[in-house]
Amino acid sequence: MKGQGFTGRLLERAPWVLIISLILLTGFIVAGATRPDDLALAADHALAFVTSHFGWLFLFATTGFLIFCIGVGLSSYGHIRLGTDGEAPEFSYPTWLGMIFSAGMGVGLVFWGVAEPMSHYVDPPMGLADPRSPDAAGLAMQYSLFHWGFHLWATFALVGLTIAYIRFRRQRPGLISETFRDSLGSRVDGPVGHGINVLAVLSTVFGVATTLGIGVIQINSGLVTTGGMEFGVDRQLAILGGVGLIFLICALAPLEQGIRHISDANMVLAAFVLLFVFTTGPTDFITAAMTNAIGDYFANFMGMSLVMTPYTGEDWVERWTIFYWAWGLSWAPFVGSFIARISRGRTIREFVIGVIGLPVLLSIFWFSTFGGSALYFELFEGAGLGDAVVAEMSSALFQTLYLLPGGQLLGVAVLVLVVLFVITSANSATYVLGMFTSRGTLTPGRVIRLGWGVITILVTGVLLISGGLEALQTISIIAALPFMILMIFMAGSLLKSLRNEVRQQELHNAILQERLQRLVDAEHMDSIGSSSIEDRTSEESAHDAGRHPP
Repeated sequence: MKGQGFTGRLLERAPWVLIISLILLTGFIVAGATRPDDLALAADHALAFVTSHFGWLFLFATTGFLIFCIGVGLSSYGHIRLGTDGEAPEFSYPTWLGMIFSAGMGVGLVFWGVAEPMSHYVDPPMGLADPRSPDAAGLAMQYSLFHWGFHLWATFALVGLTIAYIRFRRQRPGLISETFRDSLGSRVDGPVGHGINVLAVLSTVFGVATTLGIGVIQINSGLVTTGGMEFGVDRQLAILGGVGLIFLICALAPLEQGIRHISDANMVLAAFVLLFVFTTGPTDFITAAMTNAIGDYFANFMGMSLVMTPYTGEDWVERWTIFYWAWGLSWAPFVGSFIARISRGRTIREFVIGVIGLPVLLSIFWFSTFGGSALYFELFEGAGLGDAVVAEMSSALFQTLYLLPGGQLLGVAVLVLVVLFVITSANSATYVLGMFTSRGTLTPGRVIRLGWGVITILVTGVLLISGGLEALQTISIIAALPFMILMIFMAGSLLKSLRNEVRQQELHNAILQERLQRLVDAEHMDSIGSSSIEDRTSEESAHDAGRHPP
């Protein structure tokens, strides 16, 4: 019996999430490294199945997440603090926003800032305009703002809000499984909870690997333009190794000393580059294009949110909108957990506004500046940026920068910016993965963070070997499907937790009010009793005085 008890305790304490995740990811790495073509073929078949049968669910779910977050933020739950009542935020507002933006989609903004608008200009969404026409340019800006707008950040906000509430309000471990405790009870401590956390780990690794791969491709493209390096997988693997070494060293530093200072540097450099391009580029065109794109975005919001192409067989929605929603979903466990970690002390309403509102404004300004500049040069100066995107999608950014004053130095600054964004994202990811596989601790050990850094680098390398950008996009969509379904139940669990807290608070207040009322009634009765005694005493005194006059 003692032996069985010891074995049972050993099995209970075993880090099953870490063990299972490592086994699955190791198998993926080995298969991808030894048989990359077979891996790419299997991924293509899985992608076709997911997009054909569940594309509609991606659209409905992501739109639902946005409606849910806005509803919770504007409701009576918005005043609830992610921490104890009266607790002050851990980070200042500018630093908080900078860390959100840097760890969120910094790499993606740099990569797609020119590439996406120019891609839509050359190949308009769903054939709604003639290629390379003014109408195509308008659609390009409209859909770029849509893809980087409220929907994408709502997926991060939902996961981040749920984890922050559970961790800092309910004082539970910061694990994805803990967000289901009010719905599943003690089952989150067993295989069901382990499965949820393993799914979160896998989704995070593939989402981060996608972003790292995109960042590496962008760095390679920049070095082709600024340093004469050739473009290819071998160079990208070398860049991945160099950048990986840097962020593994940074992973040894605590969160406050590492990610915080790098994110501050990110924001300063990003602001400089953005304002430089805005002021030295076609400023009047940029502001006009931004105004027009914002109007088109809001005017066609629901139509873009739920559009499919069943009558034409066009796969544009799958290649762009569903890819972005899937990328955001696979990225959500990491970004959401990281945002939760830095959001202690914020109210729910403040959290929703900060995570969904302000980053979207920055994204709109970014795409309007970079995408608008590229479209201007293409439409009015024949810069050939459309052909550059067709030849190599990541090259259009640097060719656009070279059309501006000081383009050579600006290209170097953007290269540094991409490297800093990659380091920030990867460093944050190692922290979150360490937290997921260390029972939710806020201070995962350095060894486990380094280990996850190495795993993430290897997965990124396998994806680059297996097909580059296309493989990165494919694996994002496949990995996102199960976690998207999990997030639907996560939203329901969070709503249930908030309702329970409000009901308990109302019950507590009712009990206090009842007790207070009893005390008031008791004091009132005592007062009445004392008055009666005094009255009787006065009457008796008067009566005695009448019987015995002085």
